[in-house]
Amino acid sequence: MAKSCPVDWSKESLPLELLELRKQMAVLPARQREKMLPLCDRVCHFIRLQTRLIKIAQDAVDQLQLDVKYLNFDLQATRQERDAFRRELEEQSEEF
Repeated sequence: MAKSCPVDWSKESLPLELLELRKQMAVLPARQREKMLPLCDRVCHFIRLQTRLIKIAQDAVDQLQLDVKYLNFDLQATRQERDAFRRELEEQSEEF
């Protein structure tokens, strides 16, 4: 038999289809229900893991986008400084 993962079905934000499946399994005969409920709990566990992984990935993408913005700002500032120093050097070399 499949190992059951304890799930608090009332507090989870799960797909409606999974909640409906759980309700339908509650009316099955006890023998079938004993086989199916652990599998349903495992599916719920995997959905929670998937949701957490998606959140982690989205957070990483958000951070990467912010980092790219900072890098672009820094690159623009560095180019402006370079151009200013280049003009200053050209002005100094023209004086001599």
